[in-house]
Amino acid sequence: MLVFVSCKDQKEIAVEDGSSEYELSTEKWPKKLPVNSNAQAILNDWEEFKAFETTFDALYNVENKDDLALAIDDLIEKQKDLEASTYPEKFDIPQIKSRQKIFKTYMLKIKGDLFYRLDPQESILQMFEAYNAFRNQFNVVVNNTLDTNLILEE
Repeated sequence: MLVFVSCKDQKEIAVEDGSSEYELSTEKWPKKLPVNSNAQAILNDWEEFKAFETTFDALYNVENKDDLALAIDDLIEKQKDLEASTYPEKFDIPQIKSRQKIFKTYMLKIKGDLFYRLDPQESILQMFEAYNAFRNQFNVVVNNTLDTNLILEE
């Protein structure tokens, strides 16, 4: 019978109840892509989108994963309200709705990362990329002057 005994310096890690395992650095997060004035004029009349934007802006104020979890939960609720709302006619198209679904996917991925205690940084960056693509699509739709009916008739 063999028995191995090892003696090493053991370090105790004190963690207060309810504290976060790590802090988040929001400085590295991408900024929101600007929406041009024509698109913003339409978005200003869409109350659910304004509430969604306000909640999204709160992400930049999170300090730890607990704050992030609360912000993501609130953002998921606002996204559900946005999804169920009446879209402005100009933005009631599959191109806008599909980018919103992709954004929703990354929000849920962050929620899963937090639930399973994984580092959410990669998912956060993916969510910001999807969010900026969603915002950019408003610009694309407003700037598109091509009449698709002309193409379809020929």
